[in-house]
Amino acid sequence: MPLVYFGYGGMMMQLPKLRIGNLEARLPIIQGGMAVRISTAPLAAAVANEGGIGVIAGTGMTVGELKQEIRQARSLSKGIIGVNVMFAIREFQALVTAALEEGIDLVISGAGFSRDMFQWGRKYNKPIVPIVATSRLAKLAEGLGAAAVIVEGTEAGGHLGTLEPLRKLLPSVREAVRIPVIAAGGILTGKDIVEALSAGADGVQMGTRFAASLESNASNEYKQLYVEAGEKDVVLIDSPAGLPGRGIRNEFVKMLERKAPLSSWQCRNCLKKCSRNFCILTALENAQKGFLKEGLVFAGTKVSQIKEILSVREIFQRLLDEAGKC
Repeated sequence: MPLVYFGYGGMMMQLPKLRIGNLEARLPIIQGGMAVRISTAPLAAAVANEGGIGVIAGTGMTVGELKQEIRQARSLSKGIIGVNVMFAIREFQALVTAALEEGIDLVISGAGFSRDMFQWGRKYNKPIVPIVATSRLAKLAEGLGAAAVIVEGTEAGGHLGTLEPLRKLLPSVREAVRIPVIAAGGILTGKDIVEALSAGADGVQMGTRFAASLESNASNEYKQLYVEAGEKDVVLIDSPAGLPGRGIRNEFVKMLERKAPLSSWQCRNCLKKCSRNFCILTALENAQKGFLKEGLVFAGTKVSQIKEILSVREIFQRLLDEAGKC
């Protein structure tokens, strides 16, 4: 592949590679690990094949399912494949350990913070990358052995660790640590990538744009909601995980907003701590399958800019074209 150039401070320069531990991605783009079963092997492999880092979302899977997804991704790509597992779930250790045993390239984790996972990473000689929302936590992670940190602003979709914007968080985290810093939240275009890199990020993580790809495992109904969403349709909800969540206002979210009685879903005991106002696992599974009346669709603040469902290859081509025009 020819070298890719983009505008940076009025100059033209090569789009930098992303180095995390002993890994080197040709392009500084990590695909977000979107649960439940949105980010599976086909999506992760497609991103890896384009030179980014593909990520399988392990949250909501069984150990056997996650191992099978990793094996499938390996059969589809020779690129870098990671997993993302939420610290808040009960099966966190089992899923992370299973991924490491299966030879995953790196582990990403958010929705809480685990000190133990750095020890697991050392045991298997694999990079551990936590998602952080403060410079203090980033510095703590670096001291514990993090290979990089992902700093995620309030613009991101899904569970949020902060309501502060990325533009405020990124400079403070960049100043606090020497390890690579990955910017996440509200990054949808090549211009967004250039701006993040110019602000000191070593790379970016993108979720919403890849959820609306052909290779995404989301239902057609889920993807169509992305295409139809307007700016005012993106809202915050209170997740049973004890965190705010950013998603699209659909019939289910409207029920949450008016505190209407929900279906009598049986608690599946998936979270370490749960408010039990609804079942987050069931709501996400319903959306993934296309049952949007009882489904929660997570998305970032810029989802309204998505007007069509593209292949991962087309998405990368557009990102690079957009970056080159900056």
